[in-house]
Amino acid sequence: MTKKRLNVVVAGSTGYVGLDLVFLLSKHKNINIINLCAQKKIGKKISFFDKRITKNLPSISNLNNVKWENIDLLFLSLPNGEAQKIVSKLYDKYEHLKFIDLSADFRLNDNEIYKKWYKIKHNAKKLINKSVYSIPELEFEDIKNYRIISNPGCYPTSIQLALIPLLKKNLINTKNIIIDSKSGYSGAGKNFKYKFKEKNLFLSTIAYSVSKHRHMAEIDQQLKTITKKDIFYTFNPHVMPTYRGILTSIYVETKKNISINILNSTLKKFYKNKSFINIGKINKPIGTGHVLNTNNCSISIAQTRYKNKFVIFSALDNLIKGASGQAIQNMNVLYNLKETSGLK
Repeated sequence: MTKKRLNVVVAGSTGYVGLDLVFLLSKHKNINIINLCAQKKIGKKISFFDKRITKNLPSISNLNNVKWENIDLLFLSLPNGEAQKIVSKLYDKYEHLKFIDLSADFRLNDNEIYKKWYKIKHNAKKLINKSVYSIPELEFEDIKNYRIISNPGCYPTSIQLALIPLLKKNLINTKNIIIDSKSGYSGAGKNFKYKFKEKNLFLSTIAYSVSKHRHMAEIDQQLKTITKKDIFYTFNPHVMPTYRGILTSIYVETKKNISINILNSTLKKFYKNKSFINIGKINKPIGTGHVLNTNNCSISIAQTRYKNKFVIFSALDNLIKGASGQAIQNMNVLYNLKETSGLK
């Protein structure tokens, strides 16, 4: 297990996700925060943006001022398209430096698919196969073999944690899965008011991107990775008039003679030793209330009025398990720290 304290830099430290990331890192016993970087408010203290952060930390500075030879890890909490530029400049020059990217820049294995969905040309194509996508509980690959860790999206995290154990066991019909997700408005970032121009934004629930949400590319890729075949699903995201939290409802049909007890026991067995996954009682719907401000994901299954049709509920905090907390969890795994360090 790593004994020394890691020197880290956070780029994009003043966004919604960045602030949660800094807050959690500031309490992590194995971390030295060396630089907090942003493009605006240079020289301001981080407490100016978030009163929860009481530790004396470096003032906001420009990324160009970082002395990379002294840094172990760079967290990138930036708009899509920015992380790839920074990583491509630093990757070969500083061979000791590792990266955890919270944007979509390294989530997709195909740069053409990235361009199709994000409308941005990928500027670090040669580094895509040197990166790894990681939800720690699902253990797709040993992330210690990589220097670039791609942190998953919030919606795809809630979906994969609920579905993948069942898909691995071939328990559900893959031809017509319906996924309905509702998120707090923080998921859209600080400029959410410009993205959602509907009236009564803070009093209503809004459906959006029914056929073209960017996270669909990530969901397609990861579900196919597990099953080795195309999964046919409908995904409908919504924004709720609440700051944080995601509740995903997944409507599935089981194979013949697969009961709710089998589904539930499969999930329990899969996550038996996973600290952040809680499998609830059968037929007990859940909400986001008890996962807010935690790195936990709660999952439960309910029977519908039809014998072989069920609803799987998955709740998490989009800013923590869906972003900053999962990034720290990935860091803990990457450096052989206790996986729950800084998160429990």
